[in-house]
Amino acid sequence: MLSSGPNPGSGLTGDASVPAPAGETASTVGRYRWLICSLLFFATTVNYMDRQILSLLKPILDSQLKWTNTEFGWVNGAFQLAYAGGTLVFGAAIDKVGTKIGYAVSIAAWSVAAMSHALVGSVSGFITARVALGLGEGGNFPSAIKAVALWFPPRERAYATALFNSGSNVGAIIAPAIVPWLAFSFGWRSAFVAAGIAGLVWLAFWIPWYEIPERSAKLRPDELAYIRSQDGAAAANEAPFPWRDILRHRQAWAFIVAKFLTDPVWWFFLIWLPDYFKQTRGLSIKSSWVLLVTIYSIVTVLSIFGGWLSGFLASRGLSVTRARKIALFTFACTVLPIFAVTHVGNWAAVVLIGIAGASHQAWSANLFTSVSDMFPKRAVASVVGIGTMAGSACGFGFPILTGHVLDRFAAAGNVTAGYALLFTACGCAYLVAFGVHHLLAPSFQPIQTTARGLTT
Repeated sequence: MLSSGPNPGSGLTGDASVPAPAGETASTVGRYRWLICSLLFFATTVNYMDRQILSLLKPILDSQLKWTNTEFGWVNGAFQLAYAGGTLVFGAAIDKVGTKIGYAVSIAAWSVAAMSHALVGSVSGFITARVALGLGEGGNFPSAIKAVALWFPPRERAYATALFNSGSNVGAIIAPAIVPWLAFSFGWRSAFVAAGIAGLVWLAFWIPWYEIPERSAKLRPDELAYIRSQDGAAAANEAPFPWRDILRHRQAWAFIVAKFLTDPVWWFFLIWLPDYFKQTRGLSIKSSWVLLVTIYSIVTVLSIFGGWLSGFLASRGLSVTRARKIALFTFACTVLPIFAVTHVGNWAAVVLIGIAGASHQAWSANLFTSVSDMFPKRAVASVVGIGTMAGSACGFGFPILTGHVLDRFAAAGNVTAGYALLFTACGCAYLVAFGVHHLLAPSFQPIQTTARGLTT
């Protein structure tokens, strides 16, 4: 029986309890792994730019398509359903073919799908384009989380995950800054074309620069030794575990349920915030883009704290389990003030939404890293794919429900009350998720492997 999970006493940034090999430290070995992290960051940035374009263009498309909030919810729900299927398929495929090929196929597919939006002009056309985009984007997080597991020692993974995951915030900053300009200068279709081109440009860097550490000619031997100093071989070429073997473990269900309950909150922010500022505060996209950029700037800065906090706690002698759980509980609590967002002024609302968004991203970074804390590398992409699929499955229904709620309250002349109800539900989701997650995974001990598969 061999352990292929991380060291129980490590797994976090700043964990000084495990020394680098042969007297080396993180500052003296090579830094090629951080170039890999930057590639993951830029891919995630493009990914989230693609996702947010439609919500930013909604005020323009409202007049052209005459769609209701419910129809807009269905368009976004179609994306979520396709994304759920895409993450499940890509998660298993990446564990088989590897991150280099899997990520390349994923981003090529979603780049073409993004550009296809420029060819449609109806609700049904947008549904088709969103389905294609969702299927392609399903490979992003299974690929990125597995790449982090392969390229970083356990004590750096939470921080590396927080860094690349901050691309989702940067993408959300860039999109409202440039999409309205593109739409009003060159037409709304140009925004989709530009996003697709950005993804294809990324491929030109990914293909020559990325390889698993053991095969990378650009990686110094001392850096490879440092990466493998805490958890042994990469196990990149071993056969992945079947889903049935993964799903019989409560640790997998802890991740799945937590993603199911909290992922839709982030989607709610991405999809509905431009509409929220327009419908409740009378701000067009020309007026609200500064607020949106500020929100995601706050999220970007504060979310990095999520990768730092658990490592800081571990460096003070706390176990992986306690450090990670304190971080998760902290971020579950800091989302709660979002319930007051409809009762304050514009800039106070920006601060509350920014803190909630940063809390989600910090929560997400620690939740993702818990997978590599507990599962062997050859199961990581599959577990992440299953969990992300669950989050997207709930994300499929939530935009549709949101549309129904807002249409109903709008008909009653009080759309602000509808948003107040939705923000309150979002704020409570994390504490519920934390409770369930703790019951299913009270500790983050690594799962062992045998010839027959996984065993606790």
